[in-house]
Amino acid sequence: MMKSMSVLMVAGLLSVSAWAAGDPALGKSKSATCVACHGAEGKVSVPMYPNLAGQNAMYLEQALQSYKKGERTSGQAQVMRAYVANLSDADIADLAAYYASLKP
Repeated sequence: MMKSMSVLMVAGLLSVSAWAAGDPALGKSKSATCVACHGAEGKVSVPMYPNLAGQNAMYLEQALQSYKKGERTSGQAQVMRAYVANLSDADIADLAAYYASLKP
């Protein structure tokens, strides 16, 4: 029983580390289209858009993947889907790492 729990814990840690694989520097270079709504440093001036600075990288990756797959449908989902449609998984990871690295 303990051995199987250890295996599950290691597997969980490995899957979490896969989410943290983004490069913040590359993310910053890919964030130009995000600036219009989410601000130059991930802080908005228009309250209808969310701040991205300091958000959890895993959350951001999951959110962007959900927009890309069409799983998010409310609010500005159609706009977001258009922006993320051509992003690779690496692009998404880099953007998530960049915004997570910023101070909220």
